Amino acid sequence: MTSPVPGATLSQRSVLIVGVGGLGAPAALALAAAGLGTLGLADGDRVELSNLNRQILFRTGDIGASKVAVATEHLQRSYPRLTIRAFDQRLTPHDALQVFPTFDFVIDATDGVDSKYLVNDAAVRCGVAFSHAGVLGFQGQALTVAPGRSACLRCLFPVPPSADDLPSCQEAGILGSVAGTLGTLQAAEAVKHVLGIGRLLTDQLLTYDARSATWRMVPVQRRPACPLCGDRPAAGQPVTPAAETCKSSQLGFR
Repeated sequence: MTSPVPGATLSQRSVLIVGVGGLGAPAALALAAAGLGTLGLADGDRVELSNLNRQILFRTGDIGASKVAVATEHLQRSYPRLTIRAFDQRLTPHDALQVFPTFDFVIDATDGVDSKYLVNDAAVRCGVAFSHAGVLGFQGQALTVAPGRSACLRCLFPVPPSADDLPSCQEAGILGSVAGTLGTLQAAEAVKHVLGIGRLLTDQLLTYDARSATWRMVPVQRRPACPLCGDRPAAGQPVTPAAETCKSSQLGFR
């Protein structure tokens, strides 16, 4: 990972977005428009009709096409100086450990519990800072993790919740404007980190409730007993994702 360098321009920096959906699409647009040099897009899914209310890079004519392919074409047409590294696949733990160190920052815009823990585990083990976010209904949350310096996702939720206990996206719903708000916030976190400016959302979980238009900052702390980033981290590879289901929990989804 390349450390932020005072005076560096955004055009010299790289950000990887894992999940090109309700969070990832607005994050990608914001970073491209800001003048980012290299943008990575990782997603193995295809565009579905149910995506269109919140995944703003896609249109009805894109249904059935690769999300990464469509997003790449759209962004390259609008921002020809942007370099895009496309990963038209669902990242495995091995992939993540190989790819993450080649970027300055990672945005977790995934939509499954296992994928969120995969991003967290791989980023912490690689020492790459990343932004976690999730959306459920009218609510969203965000947390930035700076490995070795701040709490990680496992400090808050050591063990992934059981999928059997979680409502589906169809049951819970997702408001597109909330996903857009949180995805844009993730892009801002990426810009701050790669340029070494401002204060990141480290050691604080930011929650947003669109119904009351309220933001709340919840302090969090790195746990010495955390199995990943604690004083005695457990050996092993990042969690292996099971088959993705559109499930949600207090972690949130896009």
